[in-house]
Amino acid sequence: MRHSARILAIFTAAALLLHSLPVRQVRASSRMLPEQEPTDPAIAIVVNVNNTVDNVSRAELRKIFLGQRSHWASGRRITLVMMEPGQPERAAVLREVCHMTETDYVNHILHGLFTGEVFVSPKTLASPTGVRKFIFNVPGAIGYLRVSDIDQSVKVLRIDGKLPEEKEYPFHVAVEKTR
Repeated sequence: MRHSARILAIFTAAALLLHSLPVRQVRASSRMLPEQEPTDPAIAIVVNVNNTVDNVSRAELRKIFLGQRSHWASGRRITLVMMEPGQPERAAVLREVCHMTETDYVNHILHGLFTGEVFVSPKTLASPTGVRKFIFNVPGAIGYLRVSDIDQSVKVLRIDGKLPEEKEYPFHVAVEKTR
């Protein structure tokens, strides 16, 4: 019975993830597009204000977003929260942090759930306000927001020692420029 419940949970998660995929997939690239400039909005990695972590490496962040790391150094469970598929912030995080497209990421999570390598799928929310509220209320939560969506209810992490407003900060939303 317990095995059946796990399989049912995996198939339910798969159905929810597949249902949320955008109809048209665009191949993501980790290279800057010609119309993308370094002034594109930065994406901050944010955690609960009580989290003792202040800095993570890009490699460690990738492990967190891929479900390969499940606990903070304090022992608290990591809860990943992401924007819905189709949002430019999510596309940027998948491209720059995970080095994956939406389809690749969903397949990775589904495979991990099925094999037991990933214990829980990310919590998906529709708005920056929802992400902020979730992170505020869940001590082990981690997510991302545009810098313009940050307030004092969340804590911004340094990535390889860099904050979003610093030169060489790695994560930005690609904004199409009109000519």
